[in-house]
Amino acid sequence: MRTYYNRIAGQSLERLAALSDGIFAVAMTLLVLDLRVPVSTISDRITNEQDLWNALIKLGPNLLPYLMSFLTLGIIWAGQQTQLNYFKQSNLHLTWIHLAFLLAVTLMPFSTGLLAAFITFRVALVVYWLNIVLLGIMLFVSWRYAQYAQLMKDEVTAEICSATERRIVFAQSLYAFGTLLCIINTYISIGFIVLVQLNYAIAPRFWLLDRL
Repeated sequence: MRTYYNRIAGQSLERLAALSDGIFAVAMTLLVLDLRVPVSTISDRITNEQDLWNALIKLGPNLLPYLMSFLTLGIIWAGQQTQLNYFKQSNLHLTWIHLAFLLAVTLMPFSTGLLAAFITFRVALVVYWLNIVLLGIMLFVSWRYAQYAQLMKDEVTAEICSATERRIVFAQSLYAFGTLLCIINTYISIGFIVLVQLNYAIAPRFWLLDRL
């Protein structure tokens, strides 16, 4: 009975995609909750236009991680949806792999808030990077497992499989290099990571990254 259940459970790609869309939407919305005007003490209270401008300027350290994480989740969402479009069906094991992937998605607001609060701390940036690593690992495992379990559509060629894996590995390598730059300065590290994200998110691509 258990073997039969494992064989028929979790086959709906539509339900998996719907759950993923909902969790991504919530995670992307939660990111904005850290963007609050910093009025914490009586001396910081806003009484004129200049005070308001000063308060908005203080949002800068929070705004940068927010934009970076929104880009990250957008890129990762697109990657997952691309994978799901290549699968002909799911199964129980693939469903749990994607649930583990979604666990990493729900951690993004936490790692973003940590980075926003301690943007000059290398530990905060490393924690943020580990969140991205977990997302990449789960996407890679999902892709490899789908090939092993023969869950791919017939039109998926060896070139497509190889190109998808290279894209994940190469992106993770760039993120790792960007994180290493925090040895110099965390802002340099964040700037490089944002360039990598823009390279994957929009066209035209950055010439240097496209050549690597």
